[in-house]
Amino acid sequence: MAHDPSPLLPGAALDQLGRMRLGEHSMSSVLDAVVSLVQQSLPGDTEASVTLLRNGTAVTAAYSGDLARGLDENQYERGEGPCLLAAAEGRPVEVPDTAADDRWPDYLALVRESGCRGLMSLPFPVHEQLGGGLNVYAREAGAIDEAARGFAERFAEYAAVVAGNMLAYEQARDHARNLELALESRAVIDQAKGILMERFRLTADQAFQALARLSMETNTKVRAVAQRVVESGELPRR
Repeated sequence: MAHDPSPLLPGAALDQLGRMRLGEHSMSSVLDAVVSLVQQSLPGDTEASVTLLRNGTAVTAAYSGDLARGLDENQYERGEGPCLLAAAEGRPVEVPDTAADDRWPDYLALVRESGCRGLMSLPFPVHEQLGGGLNVYAREAGAIDEAARGFAERFAEYAAVVAGNMLAYEQARDHARNLELALESRAVIDQAKGILMERFRLTADQAFQALARLSMETNTKVRAVAQRVVESGELPRR
């Protein structure tokens, strides 16, 4: 992704993020917007990514370029590095000059070879069970200065709230859909039971047991068996 030579003002980036309508987005598109806005808002040639960490497993959920993705994934392979530390411990990790830092020497040697001169990873807590890090990789020495740091920290806090809201929205939407499906299944099963009770003079319990038995014998969901009863008026043969 080409970097816009005219960066957004910090307030404009926050405003764009705040105006996102969750109903028009997914978690993926929200995180894509996060890394894009970070990249556009920082001066110089930078890339950004979002690491998500669940149960000790890290993935790069969004990235603005191959540099960011590659340097993220190399940390996952090694099991250590700035973005993993920020995601796991919930504190900012900064490397203003990759040539003057003695932490993770093998990793930072690779970072320098890749053309990255500075990096920072900021906590990105999406949910109590889903930690994360917002990562910035700068190709220019000195790009991660006090102003860049201040903006990124503020933006990461705000963006994590938006991502958390998106996750909650998706979970609520999925729950509502599952409930709707459950109610639809219950209605079809009740219809099928009524048909069997009338046709074969069964009790409600006997009718359900007939559906359940055929479900097990044919390795078919009870709802599917019930649907066939409703459509045909007969108990399906095995």
